[in-house]
Amino acid sequence: MGPYVADFICHTAKIVIEVDGSQHGFDRHIERDRTRDAWFEAQGYRVLRFWNADVLTGLDSVLETIFANIPSNLPIAGDTP
Repeated sequence: MGPYVADFICHTAKIVIEVDGSQHGFDRHIERDRTRDAWFEAQGYRVLRFWNADVLTGLDSVLETIFANIPSNLPIAGDTP
């Protein structure tokens, strides 16, 4: 989206999900990630970041966090107005 590629994005929920490896712990990546996150947030998106290890070992917790950040007023697939 724009000048960036997101790991996962849901335009309807306005959520960007990033799954980060250890390289994101280094100063140059931290600053790049902040700039990138600020750009997405300026477009109205919420950015959720997870470490690779958390996705691999704690997927239930990661999914709970994602679901908790989905706006409750979104239509459910199959709903008709």
